[in-house]
Amino acid sequence: MAIDNKDKKVLNVPHLRFPEFSGEWVTKSINDLAVVIGGGTPDTTVKSYWDGEIQWFTPSEIGKNKYVDSSLRTITEVGLNNSSAKLLPPNTILLSSRATIGECSLSLRECATNQGFQCLVSKKCNVDFLYYLIQTKKKDLIRKSCGSTFLEISANEVRKIQVSVPSDVEQQKIAELLSLIDERIATQNKIIEKLQSLIKGLSQQLLSSENDWILYRLDDLAQIKSGYSGTQVSYQTPYKVSRIETISKHCIDIQRIGYVECIPESYRLNVGNILFSNINSIQYIGNTAYLDKDYGLYHGMNLLRIIPNTTIVRPRFLHLLLCTDWAINYFQTICNKAVSQASINQTALGKSRFPIPPMSVQQQICSMFELTERKLDNEQEYISCLQQQKRYLLQKMFI
Repeated sequence: MAIDNKDKKVLNVPHLRFPEFSGEWVTKSINDLAVVIGGGTPDTTVKSYWDGEIQWFTPSEIGKNKYVDSSLRTITEVGLNNSSAKLLPPNTILLSSRATIGECSLSLRECATNQGFQCLVSKKCNVDFLYYLIQTKKKDLIRKSCGSTFLEISANEVRKIQVSVPSDVEQQKIAELLSLIDERIATQNKIIEKLQSLIKGLSQQLLSSENDWILYRLDDLAQIKSGYSGTQVSYQTPYKVSRIETISKHCIDIQRIGYVECIPESYRLNVGNILFSNINSIQYIGNTAYLDKDYGLYHGMNLLRIIPNTTIVRPRFLHLLLCTDWAINYFQTICNKAVSQASINQTALGKSRFPIPPMSVQQQICSMFELTERKLDNEQEYISCLQQQKRYLLQKMFI
């Protein structure tokens, strides 16, 4: 059972501590506790350097869970020996030193990394405790980073980071507590991944372009309208308008909106409307957002507004169709491609064809998705609570 130490007079102790421990923690540098090792990338044009037995991690692969085992790409021993990559032992802390500075995971086996890491091999410290300790120093790592193109922290700067550590026994106790939370987070991530796979599978099976349903043009299923082209202002007003960034993971991100001084009421977005990204980078063309509630939002420029004809199609069902892989691939095929962005005009979009079943079938499919998505939302909310609990303990149980 942990107790709150905030009223203690001893200075070098955490706010929250197990009751059986007392005395101050000792100040050390990362160099006292671990060997810091960088990484590298073998020549990508030499085939013999790649697809070997050595796991080779990049920063995008770490940080989600405490442990990592298999990497997306592997290298050979020849590739390792002909690059600045180093073979790291199991239980190495893979610490990102670029872009997502401070993100980390523990390796379960021997591995190597690219140059975006300063990895920690523990010398005189419980490795699990060190893994949690370095997470509390993310601000220090970022503050000591430099670079004109992107921020990066050097091995020497990592070595100089000052930390406080308790006895080995207390290190073990703290690490065990936080490891229990991380185990639950890892389990929760697997549940979320399975639900996401289920939703993808439902989309592929139930919303196939090969379904023997009646084909409708999109402009027969819905009205397609352009947004308000008036000048946006840099300060808040009563009139919130959508922007390209307002679409996030097929939902409305109400934090990423614009404002105008005034706008006709005809541009107000209603529940059941669908926003469609028709001017964007090609990988984002066809992104959509479904208005599941009244956000008090108006239709701004650079997005199209789809207003479903509810006598033919349920708005949610149409949105599900627009989100399918085959629909997005089709939009990216028909768009006009330029150097920096792509676009689809209303006429071309209106000619798109979609298979539409009877209303009763639409309802059944929508209900199935809604139940699964509700379950996913609950699981994501729970993992957020676990992550918040972990952040609190990292803040209170370390110095």
